[in-house]
Amino acid sequence: MRSMKNVSARAKVRAAVTALGVSIGLIATATPAHAVTYTTTDNCNVPWINCSYGDLWLLYNSKALAVKDGKYLTSWSSFYGNVNDYWGTSQYQGSTLTTYRYVFNGNGNGSWQYMKNNAASVRNCSDVDNYRVYYNSGYLGHSQYFGHTTAWASCTFVDLDSTLKNNNASQHFA
Repeated sequence: MRSMKNVSARAKVRAAVTALGVSIGLIATATPAHAVTYTTTDNCNVPWINCSYGDLWLLYNSKALAVKDGKYLTSWSSFYGNVNDYWGTSQYQGSTLTTYRYVFNGNGNGSWQYMKNNAASVRNCSDVDNYRVYYNSGYLGHSQYFGHTTAWASCTFVDLDSTLKNNNASQHFA
């Protein structure tokens, strides 16, 4: 009789573990009712970001290859403010997960490629905001400082240092 109770208890435990595993599997594979992904060349185009235009430009090519005879030969993305991850930003809007991925514009070299870990130079066109570009998402790792312009000067145009060239993941006001 004793062994029947042990078998019965083991069977109950096994059934509970199986039910738990199935429940976890269902939760892990649940997806939102709807998911939408867009690409954008400026984080100010994202509806939940409050800005009107980006003043920090990240360019696909270095300075030497970006401009010739006053014409841009390379693509760029522009940003304003703190950007935690150049891969993009997501937000639930009701049951829809909306994601914006940052890409270079269609101007030339690098057209429509993802921006994260792909930039070689920076233009800071703000006359008041300083920035830092970081190696890792979340404002972590090695960074480079980009000072603002003066009211009468054109945009500051600088190559990313050798650590950050094609390894850039976030930016922050400096």
